[in-house]
Amino acid sequence: MPESATLQREKGTDIYYSLGEHLKEKSRELCGVLFLHCGDCGSPSQLKDRIRDFLQHEPGLKPEVQQDSSTQAIAVLLPGLTLDATHYQALLLKQHLQDTMENVEPRITLTVFPGQVEPTPGVLRQMAESTRLDISSDIHIFTRGESIQTPGRILIVDHDDTVREFLNIRLQMQGFETLEAMDGTSALELIEKWEPDLVLTELNLYGIDGLPFIHQIRQLPIESTPKIVVLTERRVEKTISQCFQYGVDDYVTKPFSPVELDARIHRCFH
Repeated sequence: MPESATLQREKGTDIYYSLGEHLKEKSRELCGVLFLHCGDCGSPSQLKDRIRDFLQHEPGLKPEVQQDSSTQAIAVLLPGLTLDATHYQALLLKQHLQDTMENVEPRITLTVFPGQVEPTPGVLRQMAESTRLDISSDIHIFTRGESIQTPGRILIVDHDDTVREFLNIRLQMQGFETLEAMDGTSALELIEKWEPDLVLTELNLYGIDGLPFIHQIRQLPIESTPKIVVLTERRVEKTISQCFQYGVDDYVTKPFSPVELDARIHRCFH
């Protein structure tokens, strides 16, 4: 698949990218944003409809409701609302769900744009993940201090669709922005256009691969060369040594421990 098609597919199916673009277009207009997660509380689509129906009947509100099908988090845009007004509507919504559904404990994270943080896909995804993992019943207001800890961009390069999909889901769940490339040539084009913070790559790739691929990354005319973590089937010590000589930041062999890979990637960002 051409890299442009890959990029468009990622943008088209990522609700956080869509929400971020929408909020940027309305950057001068106040908009409350909240993410809601109810855990295992029945049909996600019915919950989304229930939230929309409730908010549409609130005076002056024109809510937009979307759902992340992978995490079941529900995003609600409340155009024109201040932070206090968004918090008030979140309280009303939470009480409504508790009154009308059995054994439900909504978890809510909210903020307002423009405000303390920029509406990047990474920030929005981090808000959704914070909501999903929150164990408190209190409504959580997302702050600048949390957004500073937002992970960066990772380009996943691997010829194996299953590996790319697994890494993509796992890294996005941790708040990273991700894109995929299945070969070295398209990866180099994406690095120039998208400028990821880290490239997570197999060495066995179609087209340019291995050490020439690593060398080309470091020669690209971009402002900041990304960190490079190799995740490969190659176990030859000479290859490992050469990769570090070419500037690779870490080297992990397959099969790999996802937890160990997470730790090594996070170490590259600190």
